[in-house]
This record gives sequence, structure tokens and C-alpha cells, in this order.
Amino acid sequence: MSTSLSPPLPARPLRLVFMGTPEFAVPALQALLESEDTVVGVVCQPDKPAGRRLDMHAPPVKDCARAHAVPVFQPQKIRTPEALEHLHGWRPDLIVVAAYGKIIPKTMLDLPPGGCINIHASLLPKYRGAAPMQWAIARGETHSGVTIMQVSEQLDAGDILLQKSVALKPDETGGSLHDTLAVLGAQALLEAMTLFKQGKLVATPQDKAAVTYAPLLKKEDGEIDWTHSAVSIERRIRAFHPWPSSFTWLGNKRLKILAARLSTVEVSAAPGTVIDRQDKGLTVATGQGSLTLNTVQLEGKKAMPIAAFLAGHALKPGDRLGRN
Repeated sequence: MSTSLSPPLPARPLRLVFMGTPEFAVPALQALLESEDTVVGVVCQPDKPAGRRLDMHAPPVKDCARAHAVPVFQPQKIRTPEALEHLHGWRPDLIVVAAYGKIIPKTMLDLPPGGCINIHASLLPKYRGAAPMQWAIARGETHSGVTIMQVSEQLDAGDILLQKSVALKPDETGGSLHDTLAVLGAQALLEAMTLFKQGKLVATPQDKAAVTYAPLLKKEDGEIDWTHSAVSIERRIRAFHPWPSSFTWLGNKRLKILAARLSTVEVSAAPGTVIDRQDKGLTVATGQGSLTLNTVQLEGKKAMPIAAFLAGHALKPGDRLGRN
């Protein structure tokens, strides 16, 4: 049953605490910084080592906050009295979350009068979890979108406040959908906050029977199983670009497949077998149909079009890709 929310909030610009970490959350933070409300503090994950030299790098949300002189808090653990006390000191009217990276405890959810709302990159109740954008593409969805939701103690289980959807393009990748939904999430957030202040925002419980999950991606999820269909493999190549990237094996070296297309070449060979070699593509048999590889990256090398790769590698019909 849907219920209208009556905001127990003051008739003044709101004091907001923003909790987010990666690039996806930056447009939402930027939108709040440019709104009539005041971001009094930002909470994000600690700096992490990155690159070959393992230099410490700040999260993108921290960089955005510091550029606007907003205080930043980076606790190693969020479930501590010290963390709660820090947020209490900011006296927020509302907490806004976007890809923070950890489940927020109930003591923190109950802190602000307006509660806690979250931007989730799926059309809930579909794709609760850590990688909704990638799994939506990998599983062949025709649409994706963002949900503004109330945060609850259970993962992505809170009431839906507002949703916006987009059609997935035939060449949609995990990276392109990320960029689209980051901007759409910021727009939806501002719309939801306007409705909230007007007392017109409606909270609708999720349909538990329609729940699906989008588990955290691991590097090994990118390994291609050539016994799967060409359609399934092509979707995963797009979904897992730029990370974790789809890959197969050429001898004892990883070969990333960065772009591929469905092929009309008939299959009469075992999955993973090269069945056609041309300058514009290398066609490989799958469990159902065939797939033409367009852009690849051999372990230790730069990404390159297949024509450039084949100029230095004597792959021919009958050769096999994948684990020996």
C-alpha cells in the first residue's frame, strides 16, 4: 500500500549529509551543491592505493566535496559510536546516499528528522545489490533506470519513492549505462526532494515476488564460457566493459575481448574454435551460434583492433581459445 510522506522538516534550506564514494555519486552531489539546500558534510570510503606505484587516491566524491570546501568524513567503519557522533554534530535534516559502499546502521538512519534516501541504479525490485547496471545488460533487459528509495536495514529493500527509466541501446555497455544513470539519478533526486518538501512524495512498498539480485562482480565473472550462446556472451562482453572485462585464454595468456558482434557464420565446430579469420574480425564458435571479435587486448599489451592483433598472431581456423 502506498503512503504519502509528510516531511517533518523546517521551512528553510535543508541541512544535508551526503554519503557516497565513486564517480557514479558525483553528479548527485554536484546537483545538491547547486540546489537551494546546504550540504553540511560528506561521508565516503577511505582513500585507497591505486596504480602501479600504489599511491593513495581519494574517492571521486571526496574530490568533489573538497573542491566546494565541504567537510569530508572517511571512517574505516561506519557502525561505531564515533561515526554516529560525527554525523550528529552536523545536525542533518536528511541523509542522501548514492553508492556509499556499506550498509548503513539503523542508528544512523534514524538520526535525521527526514530520514535517509538512496539513489539505486535499477528499477527496483529488480536487481537489488552491488552491480545492477552490469547484470541488467548481461541478462538481456530492454530497460534500466534509477530508483529513489527510503533506506532500510535490509539491502535495497526500502520503499520506492520515485523511478525514472531508460531504454538500453543495442550497443549499451556497463560504462555507458553507468554514465547515463549517474546523470539520471541526480535529476531524479532533485525531483524527489522537491516533491518531498511539498508533501507530495509517495512511498510504495516493493513487490517481494518480483525481487531479483545483482551480485557483486568479481574478476573471474569475466571469463568467457564458450559453451554459452553467442547472444549471452556478447551481452556479457558489453556488460562487463570496462570492468571486470570479458576474457578468454590464448595459450597461457589472458586475452581480453573488449568488443564483439554476433556473426552469421554457421557453426560446425566445438565451442571456442576459430572458424573464420578476416581483417575485420575473428569469428569463434560458441555453444549456440558464432561471435566475431572486433577489439582485443592480450595480457601485457595495449588494446587494439582485431586486424592489428592478427597481424602479429598466426591464429587460424581450427585453433582454440579458452582453457586447455
